[in-house]
Amino acid sequence: MIDELLEYNRGFVDKKGYEKFITNKYPDKKIAIVSCMDTRLIELLPAALGIKNGDVKIIKNAGAIISHPFGSVIRSLMVAIYELGVVEIMIIGHSDCGAQHMDSDEMIEAMKKRGIPAERIDMIRYCGIDFKYWLRGFDSTECSVKDTVEQVRNHPLIPTDITVRGFVINSVTGELTEVE
Repeated sequence: MIDELLEYNRGFVDKKGYEKFITNKYPDKKIAIVSCMDTRLIELLPAALGIKNGDVKIIKNAGAIISHPFGSVIRSLMVAIYELGVVEIMIIGHSDCGAQHMDSDEMIEAMKKRGIPAERIDMIRYCGIDFKYWLRGFDSTECSVKDTVEQVRNHPLIPTDITVRGFVINSVTGELTEVE
C-alpha cells in the first residue's frame, strides 16, 4: 500500500502538482486547529471551514485529546504561537468519534494479542505511564472538547491573550456547533 502512494508521489512531483500548494510556514489566518485524526475529516474539515493550504495550522490526534500537559499537542501549539504567530485556537471534536469509547484495558489486551509482552507493558507502567489516563476515551464529545479547551486556556505556558474556542463538527454534514 505504501508503495502505491510512493508511485503516485513520483508522478505528482514530475507533473509539478505541488505548484498550487506553495505557501510559507506562517498561517495566514493566525489560527491553530486541534482536531481528530478521523479519515472523514481529511477533506471535510477544511471544506466546511473554507480553509485552504497556508491558512491555518492543523494538529491531529486520536480524539483531539491532550493526553499530557507537556506532550506533542501543547508543544505544537507553543510553536504555532511563539514561532508562527498564531493568536486563536480552535478545538474541534466530531460526532461518531472512534476514540470516544476507547478502553485502556481492551487496548492493552489487543497489544498482548499482537505480541507485545506483558513485561514490557509493566515496565512502561513502572516508568510512570498511566495507561488508564493515556489511553482513555470519553463519554461525551462536548465534554471532551470542553476539557481540552480548559487545558489549553489554563496551561501555564500558553499566553492568556490567546483565544481558545471549542466546537463539534458533524462528521457527515460538516456542521459546526460551538461548545460553551
